[in-house]
Amino acid sequence: MSRPKTMTQQHLKNKSLYLIGFIAVLFFSCEQEVQNETMIIPSYTFLLGSYTSNESEGIGLLEFDPDNKILNSQVIASGISNPSFVLANKAQNLVFAVEENAGEKGGKVKSFVFDRENNTLQLIDTQDSMGDHPCYLALDPKEEFLLVGNYSGGNFSVFSLSEGKMQWVQTIQHEGQSINPQRQGEAHVHSMVFHPNGKHLLVADLGTDKIHLYHFNPDFAVPFNHANPAYFEVSPGAGPRHIAVHPNGDFIYLIHELSAEVGVYGFENGNIRHMAHVPLTDRDFIGSVGAAEIRISPDKKHLYASNRGDANDISAFEISKDGQLKLVQRLKSGGEMPRNFILTKDGNYLLVAHQASDNISIFRRDAKTGELIPLGLDKSYPKPVYFFGLD
Repeated sequence: MSRPKTMTQQHLKNKSLYLIGFIAVLFFSCEQEVQNETMIIPSYTFLLGSYTSNESEGIGLLEFDPDNKILNSQVIASGISNPSFVLANKAQNLVFAVEENAGEKGGKVKSFVFDRENNTLQLIDTQDSMGDHPCYLALDPKEEFLLVGNYSGGNFSVFSLSEGKMQWVQTIQHEGQSINPQRQGEAHVHSMVFHPNGKHLLVADLGTDKIHLYHFNPDFAVPFNHANPAYFEVSPGAGPRHIAVHPNGDFIYLIHELSAEVGVYGFENGNIRHMAHVPLTDRDFIGSVGAAEIRISPDKKHLYASNRGDANDISAFEISKDGQLKLVQRLKSGGEMPRNFILTKDGNYLLVAHQASDNISIFRRDAKTGELIPLGLDKSYPKPVYFFGLD
């Protein structure tokens, strides 16, 4: 016959059961809290460049909240004329912008203090770009120099930086022409990209059908000098526009604006070689074209390119291990003249700026396949032409 439990034993048993239950509830609550935290969808903020038609327009700020499906924009620096390219430093306390105009000493480049907490810009400095219609900006890896590409001027200028103040250092003029008399009668510098090695600068010249290659020596009085060979000639009439260099440094992807292609090039020891060119139109396409932007996804698995004219679409490609491209998808961009687009830093979304239809469209990106899915979320904005993603 078993012995009856004492009150003390029963009390201890009840306390143990209570403690086990409490721990289980606490563990479940913590697990739920972790799960809820991982399900939080981040919001995104971008500087927005555009062409302007009045003093109330200028540099914009775009905020995208995918969780609540909200897309808001505001002008944070009005009275800036045609800030078609905007750029922030790594600390995001300085912003640089072009004024894409022509003048006696070309267009202008401006620098601002950026108050990220209040999203305000305060002008620091304004300099002549030394060439008409500046359209591109680049910072060297250590952010000691600002480069300004002048499209109509056919050159690029270099400015040393000190707390946002700009001091002119050098201007390099390109010469030449190519086979398209309407677009290639003279040099047209369209983009400048530093190679991941930090020693070379690649410059796409639409007017001369060349990728110029420069040595970068920041300690020299003139930091940029032509390499040897000094340039690589692409197919006549291609019209080099924007460049994307693979993070491994072995492959260069170039938008051919006039022929609506992506050029694939190898890079080794300062030498460029042609590997392939991939069309941005289907075989049965009839109409005008104008390839514009090119970007590699943050996971390095896919490449995206926009095409304007009558196409108005985005092409998605898979990047193979040998650098070649395989078409994954081609779809309408959601507006007219998709001059620029950007991928969010996590690679989850792609935003497209449409210059002619005054709107911004958003797509969700499938990271596995690279395919884009329209969100049906648009924002009206006058002549948007460039995004810069902020942290």
